[in-house]
Amino acid sequence: MKPSELIKFIENGDADAALKKVYVTDSAVEAQKPRYIKTIKKFMELFGDDREVSVLSAPGRTEVCGNHTDHNNGKVLAASINLDAIAVAAKNDDCIIHEKSEGHEMNVVDVSDLTPDKNCFGRSASMIKGIAAGLKKEGYEIGGFDACTTSDVLGGSGLSSSAAFEVLLGNVISYLYNDGKIDAVTIAKAAQYSENVFFGKPSGLLDQMASSVGTFVTIDFESTENPVIKKIDFDFSASGYNLCIVDTHGNHSDLTDDYAAVRSEMESVAEAMGKKVLREIDYNDFFKAVPELVGKVNDRAILRAFHFYNENNRVEKAVSALENNNFDEFKEVITDSGFSSYMYNQNVYTNNNPTEQKLSLALCLSQQILQGKGAWRVHGGGFAGTIQAFVPDDCLEVYRDTMEAVFGKGSCYVLIIRPVGGTKIV
Repeated sequence: MKPSELIKFIENGDADAALKKVYVTDSAVEAQKPRYIKTIKKFMELFGDDREVSVLSAPGRTEVCGNHTDHNNGKVLAASINLDAIAVAAKNDDCIIHEKSEGHEMNVVDVSDLTPDKNCFGRSASMIKGIAAGLKKEGYEIGGFDACTTSDVLGGSGLSSSAAFEVLLGNVISYLYNDGKIDAVTIAKAAQYSENVFFGKPSGLLDQMASSVGTFVTIDFESTENPVIKKIDFDFSASGYNLCIVDTHGNHSDLTDDYAAVRSEMESVAEAMGKKVLREIDYNDFFKAVPELVGKVNDRAILRAFHFYNENNRVEKAVSALENNNFDEFKEVITDSGFSSYMYNQNVYTNNNPTEQKLSLALCLSQQILQGKGAWRVHGGGFAGTIQAFVPDDCLEVYRDTMEAVFGKGSCYVLIIRPVGGTKIV
């Protein structure tokens, strides 16, 4: 359909069924329509109304279990959420990608030149070029297109707004140039390739994979080249719980060394035992070696190694609980994960500023309200930012009011687990 036709299609309710597959509830569908129409109108303003357009979506993601395990080839459990990036896109014939994100300048990318440029690291245009390069490297067709995009995935929240954008662009290329035949795993890998080679960020594959594959997904990174990915069949909407992400508005500055130390200290334990990463070492061998490790590596590194091994086991337990529809057991595992992050991985506050502990405060408040009822844990990288909680319906109002009274209005986001990953809507 042309853009003006698509607006009428949405206004008349003809897109409702397609939207509901993504956003789950009728109320969510109605809330999304003005956003889609606004983006289509922006496309018409910039690029006209004379071409067929496609409308696509890619979700943000939440880390459910497996805190700081992926970088040592561990296991994770993640899920796509109802916050997403959307695009209205159409082919062009000039081998140029024109991408206009709401609130940002137009990105212009020539796909006839797919050479990475270190001088352009950190720019959105480089990320776009990298997606095209990654998919072409895998043998897929690429080409120019015009697109307007917008995103409601919260930046800096640990919900992976950048991964949603990358996966979105991968799906644009898939549907415009490859009949939608590029699989979700390939798109995720192209997104990681883009971040690493073109954007200059040494990210893992977790964020992109969770966004691309969708719903609950568990990933085993024992082989980083061929991670084992499995969707989890669990209907979260019928659980009676709400997924809450609380933004504590902590200070994100100067945390690079804190994040890097988690990985480097885990790897220092592996190196002391003759390996590169902890996943290459059996837990029993590690446990027996602890007396010899003391003094060779720092004590926190050993504690973080314990977290790694036990967190891998927790991922397996959480997956099993969901597959067996045992949400009570799932909650216990998630809460245990949070305590391990706090005590052993120690990524709830930075030692560089130990008197600022907004994550600690949020976790404490969560425990007071949800003990015996829900689950709570640090979310994402930690040290500042967000926590995650699974809150029963009858506690939601009290939980949200308490969190927003402490951390500010709008700081508690009530989300759902989205049942699909990157996809074409219309």
